[in-house]
Amino acid sequence: MKNTEIRELSTADLLARLDTEKITYTRMKLNHAITPLDNPQKIKESRKTIARLLTELRSRELNQKI
Repeated sequence: MKNTEIRELSTADLLARLDTEKITYTRMKLNHAITPLDNPQKIKESRKTIARLLTELRSRELNQKI
């Protein structure tokens, strides 16, 4: 998910997407520990997506305080 797509989402959508990404990330990590994934780079991409979502949420929080 790109930054432009993330910025277009509403705050409620961001929170929902963050929850689903965290669940997916946890499942991928557990599955990869048991049986290696075909593409382990997906774990890295998922972690970066979570960071992007959290960054956008934090920037919106700071903009509301100003």
